[in-house]
Amino acid sequence: MLRTIGPRCSAFRSGLLIPYGCRYSVTTGNRSYATHNTTNTLSGLPLPARKKVTVTNDDGRIDWKNLSLGEKAARTTQQSFNLGIICVGLVMTGGCAYFLYREVFSTDSKTVQFNRAVDRIRADPRVKEALGSGYKIRAFGEPTWNRWARARPIASKNYQDAGGTEHFTMHFNVEGSSRRGVVNLHTFKRHGEGKWEYKYLFVDVKGQPRIYLENANASPDKQHSSFNFLGMELRK
Repeated sequence: MLRTIGPRCSAFRSGLLIPYGCRYSVTTGNRSYATHNTTNTLSGLPLPARKKVTVTNDDGRIDWKNLSLGEKAARTTQQSFNLGIICVGLVMTGGCAYFLYREVFSTDSKTVQFNRAVDRIRADPRVKEALGSGYKIRAFGEPTWNRWARARPIASKNYQDAGGTEHFTMHFNVEGSSRRGVVNLHTFKRHGEGKWEYKYLFVDVKGQPRIYLENANASPDKQHSSFNFLGMELRK
């Protein structure tokens, strides 16, 4: 038995409420069945509308084939932006790693040159006697308003001469238990060579004669034997 019901009808049939918006009903025996264009077949309730996918709310849960043309464009834009962020992060990480290597670990870095010179100075008995060996000799840069010695800048310079030889100069301060001094050093690396050699390394202490740890301009009979250590030419 088939009976058409108007678009705004509401009727009880066998104890069942026919929802608003029904087109027609089919009655068979004691059961009633309602058919709709926009209802859930299990609960009889309208299906919730899907939220439109945009650049800001896309979480990837909706399949690509179910997206409209505009939603596909939004997902493509979002993924392109995310890829760009990842690429920028990789470039910045690589730049930081290169800077850290150049400034801290490379044999050409100012930090490596400074640490080698300080080790030589602390091990020299003449410097210990001149500065006082009551405690470990301290090395620091130029005086500033900052009270922390580690934050003081160290004056240095890199340059290349006409022959292609690289030069590095530096001066900094040292302090022992009784006196202070000033350290000057000059190293160079010839074109095509990978090792640095000292031109001079000396310590000036007020009231004391200059203490040379390295002096390439000294007479041959005063030259010391040398050896290479971590890319630096050292003399005994």
